[in-house]
Amino acid sequence: MTSRTSTADRTDQPARPVRPVPPAGHKPSSKGGTGSGRRVISQAIRPTVLAVIGLLWLIPVYLLLANAGKSDSAYSGDRLWSPGNLTDLWSNIGKVLTTTDVPSGLGASIVYSVAAPLIAVVLGAAIGFAVVVLKLKHGFAWFFVIFCGTVFPLQMMVIPWFDAYARAGLFDTMGGMVVIYSAVTLPFAAFVMRNFFTGIAASVFEAAVMDGAGVWRIFTRIFLPMSTSALAVVFILQATWVWNDLLISLILTQSAATRPVMPLLNALQSVEGGGPGYTVILTAALLVSIPTAVLFLVSQKLFQRGLSLGQY
Repeated sequence: MTSRTSTADRTDQPARPVRPVPPAGHKPSSKGGTGSGRRVISQAIRPTVLAVIGLLWLIPVYLLLANAGKSDSAYSGDRLWSPGNLTDLWSNIGKVLTTTDVPSGLGASIVYSVAAPLIAVVLGAAIGFAVVVLKLKHGFAWFFVIFCGTVFPLQMMVIPWFDAYARAGLFDTMGGMVVIYSAVTLPFAAFVMRNFFTGIAASVFEAAVMDGAGVWRIFTRIFLPMSTSALAVVFILQATWVWNDLLISLILTQSAATRPVMPLLNALQSVEGGGPGYTVILTAALLVSIPTAVLFLVSQKLFQRGLSLGQY
């Protein structure tokens, strides 16, 4: 009886698969080794390519630093690659700050690069909130009208802007420049904030309404703090664009008090009429490039977090 039961138990168990026996002369596959070899090659090539690209990007920076640290007599086409010295660099910085209009342009650029992107970011967040969260009637149509501001090139609109500003008395005024920069940077801000708010669950707004919060309080106390990283990214990008703008500021401003730094830097290049030397111009370009570089370095972590939109 016991032997029958054990035999039956053996027959009820599933049969183990039989591993096929490879034929004679068969060699094992080397796909695993090939895959690991490719990964090693990729890990070696990628840093090399990035290093080469980084060096190519740093070559103009080196030339700028090297020639900004030279005197006018030491500057020549044959010695472009030779390094300069700190004494001549400080001397050229003093000439830029005392003999050119660059300092006033730096002040105007700071005002425009802070005020206009800040206005655009707040209005863009309000537009995205109204379209996505409040379900504004014909919201997408209104958003499309605003976003059309990025479709047409600036070269096509500067002449109508010049005529309107001349008639309205806004030409060559700091207030007029803040308004035009805010209008130009608004479509991108609205686009980014609309996409960000679509990633926030609708239950967040519904829960706030159930708790008795009004629309303004929901927007300022809940949605704006949740979108800090996205707001920072939009502000950094638009502030950099406003800082580097040349076309609008060249057409809508005239005096040194209202002109930002880029048109003033461009005016320094006319050295035929007894203007500053090339080394002074290069030093001015170096000073103008520092604020945006510092902005990116200081806000690097916040900028990286803001690139992951729709995180709620």
